[in-house]
Amino acid sequence: MEGFPILSAMLLVPLIAGIACFFLEAQAARMTALVATLANLALGVVLWANYEIGGPQWQFTETAPLFAGFEYALGIDGIALMLIMLSVFLMPICILASWEAINKRVGEYMAAFLIMEVLMIGVFAAQDLFLFYIFFEAGLIPMYLIIGVWGGDNRIYASYKFFLYTLLGSVLMLIAMFWMVSTAGTSDIPTLMQYDFAPEAQFWLFLAFFASFAVKMPMWPVHTWLPDAHVQAPTAGSVILAGVLLKLGGYGFIRFSLPMFPEASAQLAWLVFALSMIAVVVTSLIALVQHDMKKLIAYSSVAHMAIVTAGLFAFNVQGLEGAMMIMLGHGLVSGALFLCVGVIYDRLHTREISRYGGLSINMPYYALFFLLFTMASIGLPGTSNFIGEFLALAGIYEASTWVALICTTGIILGAGYMLYLYRRVAFGDQKNADAAAMLDLDKREWIMLAPIAAAVLWMGVYPESFLAPMRQDIAALEARLARAAPEGDSQLVSGQPTGVIANEMSHAGEERGEGAH
Repeated sequence: MEGFPILSAMLLVPLIAGIACFFLEAQAARMTALVATLANLALGVVLWANYEIGGPQWQFTETAPLFAGFEYALGIDGIALMLIMLSVFLMPICILASWEAINKRVGEYMAAFLIMEVLMIGVFAAQDLFLFYIFFEAGLIPMYLIIGVWGGDNRIYASYKFFLYTLLGSVLMLIAMFWMVSTAGTSDIPTLMQYDFAPEAQFWLFLAFFASFAVKMPMWPVHTWLPDAHVQAPTAGSVILAGVLLKLGGYGFIRFSLPMFPEASAQLAWLVFALSMIAVVVTSLIALVQHDMKKLIAYSSVAHMAIVTAGLFAFNVQGLEGAMMIMLGHGLVSGALFLCVGVIYDRLHTREISRYGGLSINMPYYALFFLLFTMASIGLPGTSNFIGEFLALAGIYEASTWVALICTTGIILGAGYMLYLYRRVAFGDQKNADAAAMLDLDKREWIMLAPIAAAVLWMGVYPESFLAPMRQDIAALEARLARAAPEGDSQLVSGQPTGVIANEMSHAGEERGEGAH
């Protein structure tokens, strides 16, 4: 792999295919998009296989000076690697999800998705501050078009709301970036991550970045664009919105807010905890009373992301690792849940929960997939979300008992609204003849859902394969934060082994000593 610019290749493949899609007929555009996204997935697998765990922090680096100190600089660490893998894994599935549902302006639709893939990979791979900003903000444009052109009846309102919320949040971040570059004398992200800004400047810089990342997460109370965007977006749009775009906020906190402004992060951790606690409880209760399946899953996303933000600001390894694992697990599971909604929406053209019921009778395979993803969303042991929630809550508990207690209620309420949704859709009487007549999954839908199901189980059974590439980077971030870490209210002290355990330990030591003779 030495010398091959694989990250640039991963940007070029979907970019060239996206431009080609503008000039192709519908079926040719579909095939081009599918082949390009599968090629990028293959490049992603090569990237992961060649990533050196325990090697240099920044790998696959590429730099080319452009103008006025602005550089085309790419490179990834383990955290960026995992988020790029999530992006390239979900993209071919999104193309398949749109295969039959999208019939108007198919070439432009596929081009929008391919350009979205370029921008998402660019965000995670960018090593220059302004290059990151360009990718970060440009990602709004294809998503705005996907919602506004191919969305539901109220798509114009939802697309404008999405665009304005996320754009206005980022204006302050751009101003802060200019100030940082003029002060530090560089726009290189790895250098800035080690640069010590004055604590009083950090406060304002943190708030400027927070305004952008809080909207992208989204955090309460700037989350109201998300349910509207999800409800109006086509199925594949919802998958990529929940699966990857919501991760941009968390990635921003990990890459910028925490390492660049550690003192300000510690000073304002109470604000993040307060907003996260409110979000977990309020959005979970709102989800319980939803009649629209997409809205319910959208509100559940806000609740899950609130545990991510609380975990990030716990300032310890468990919290940081847990937050990253929830982001990856949620990307898979929420994307899969939106696909499950899309499968039955394509047949009956309604998302009203009351119009379904008893689908396990006529759609047993569908009900099985839906059950797996429902259980994964709840955090059942052996599925992807369990390890993330367990680690994040353990980390939050170290920082604050009260925050951990309230965040844990989100897990309980999550079980409430997800099981309630599943029971009303898959079990019960078949009250509606049209729902009872629906056919089970076809081959295309199997190909969409089976890989996500396999990934959810793999992540639940063997999370180490996902944690290992990130461990060194998270340890480096925790070491950077250690100097500013606030003292929590948990007051944890190292325990002493009880008499029985102490005897067992000494006995084991004696046995080892005898075995050595």
